[in-house]
Amino acid sequence: MIYKIRIILDAKEDIFRDIEIRDSSTMEEFHNAIAQSFGFLGNEMASFYTCDEEWNQDEEIALFDMSDSISDVRLMNETFLEDVMTENSPKLIYVYDFLRLWTFLVELADIVEPESGVSYPNVLFSFGELPENPPETHFKSEAAFDFEDTFENYDDLDFDENWN
Repeated sequence: MIYKIRIILDAKEDIFRDIEIRDSSTMEEFHNAIAQSFGFLGNEMASFYTCDEEWNQDEEIALFDMSDSISDVRLMNETFLEDVMTENSPKLIYVYDFLRLWTFLVELADIVEPESGVSYPNVLFSFGELPENPPETHFKSEAAFDFEDTFENYDDLDFDENWN
């Protein structure tokens, strides 16, 4: 089958590409198609992240295993698109160039039969030009500590001054 996927730069401006790709393609082939469609050289680190409907990041699918130990990192060249992106989980986050953090929202639009005479992957539509620098990414999370609930008087903490 052929996946029709929209890849949107996470920015205020509308910049996106619509790509057709075989569901049996590896995530590395998908990474290469995205990089080429946006004009990247493809020589930077990149990762896909599974996510929920609210775009909350989950599991990483990395281009290379950068860990020092034996780990269970999913790699792009060993992971197939059809195993990650389905009608039930149609969204991914794609990050290209970890120093600059080009961040893209990836969403499955349709699943169709392959057309004869069409070479895949195929860029269906290209809208907007990539800016010179990536948009600023704002990371947000739930506060793990309530800064409003701090100690007013440290003398009441009863620390032993000779604790060493």
